[in-house]
Amino acid sequence: MKRQDYLSWDEYFMGIALLSAGRSKDNNTQVGACIVSDENKILSVGYNGMPTGCSDDEMPWEREGAFLETKYPFVCHAELNAILNRSAGSLKNARIYVSLFPCNECAKAIIQAGIKEVVYGDDKYADTDGVKASKLMFSMSGVTLRRYEPTGRSITIEV
Repeated sequence: MKRQDYLSWDEYFMGIALLSAGRSKDNNTQVGACIVSDENKILSVGYNGMPTGCSDDEMPWEREGAFLETKYPFVCHAELNAILNRSAGSLKNARIYVSLFPCNECAKAIIQAGIKEVVYGDDKYADTDGVKASKLMFSMSGVTLRRYEPTGRSITIEV
């Protein structure tokens, strides 16, 4: 008889997105993403961070101040990193698990990549124009949105 307490696909892939978020150097918001095929195979992962070659120690991480002294013009979001990290093949009809609902810029990249479903965790910016724009574009382009339903299961990683 097989064991009954194994992880569901949603728990597994959102867990990988959350684990990926742990790589972020951002001291305010850590976001992770995991893109999977319709056959439940992981295609790519990403987290929010500075572009390759830009030192995490030399770039700003602040949220307020002069534009070029904040993180905003520099940080690559988790969803975009996951899309760009895909080494080969198409993302058409894939789904993306992301710990935070995608901004409008990431929504455009998700749509253009052919991803058909977004499974998201937190939607704390739901009232912002950026997220409203994301939801409008997803709706117009036929991308399915689904909020991840936490199961209360705790996963501990010991190293």
